[in-house]
Amino acid sequence: MLPFIGKNVVVIGGSRGVGRRVVEAAIGDGARVLAVARQEEHLRQLAREVQGVEVLALDATEESAPSRVFDVLRPDVLVVTAGAFPPAAPLHEQSWREFSVNWEVDVKVAFHFSKAALTLPLPAGSTVILISSGAALAGSPISGGYAGAKRTQIFIANYAQKESDRLKLDIRFMALAPRMMPDSELGKHAVAGYARYLGVSEADFIRSMDSPPSSADVAAGALELVTHPDRSKGKVFVVSGKGLEAVP
Repeated sequence: MLPFIGKNVVVIGGSRGVGRRVVEAAIGDGARVLAVARQEEHLRQLAREVQGVEVLALDATEESAPSRVFDVLRPDVLVVTAGAFPPAAPLHEQSWREFSVNWEVDVKVAFHFSKAALTLPLPAGSTVILISSGAALAGSPISGGYAGAKRTQIFIANYAQKESDRLKLDIRFMALAPRMMPDSELGKHAVAGYARYLGVSEADFIRSMDSPPSSADVAAGALELVTHPDRSKGKVFVVSGKGLEAVP
């Protein structure tokens, strides 16, 4: 039996990368899926290539975005993958605008949608997964405020879980921190930046990585968290090519 039959899944940032992989996997598992992204062109391509997906174009950083999304489809599963490309330069070569870009996008989207999940609220038994980054745990010296922004997404998941428990809403909040994914656009951007920074080839940099995940691995990890309710809520999980691992 398909595990997501009868479930509504909303993916913020669902047109590309990990978000698209989540969309494809959830559709394959029987869910009704709404993919949300800013660029209509990418959403139209997704709708052509993934049969059955619903799409909605909007700027997820806007305060009104969650209500507009939830008016279209109230999710049982909400996966927030949207984010900006970080810079790929040492600290002293960045402007403040470059340094802070992920605070103004990634953190803002996570904040608005987590807040809305609590205040509407989403149905009891719902799951909210914020896609953070392994950089939140290990740092990332050439990506400006990216690691700090991704760490804050982890804090938001934890804070939201405390409020869900306090208000007895029965909503699970979790953060997923994938290691660098060489097959994703963001991962390719990071690989190119670090290879340039370290003075090595991109191929050599990838070979130096310990079990990097694919974007499909990360999507599978996100849906595994949904289908295994025994997983600890309010926690962060690292995803590598070896699978999911809870962070103590």
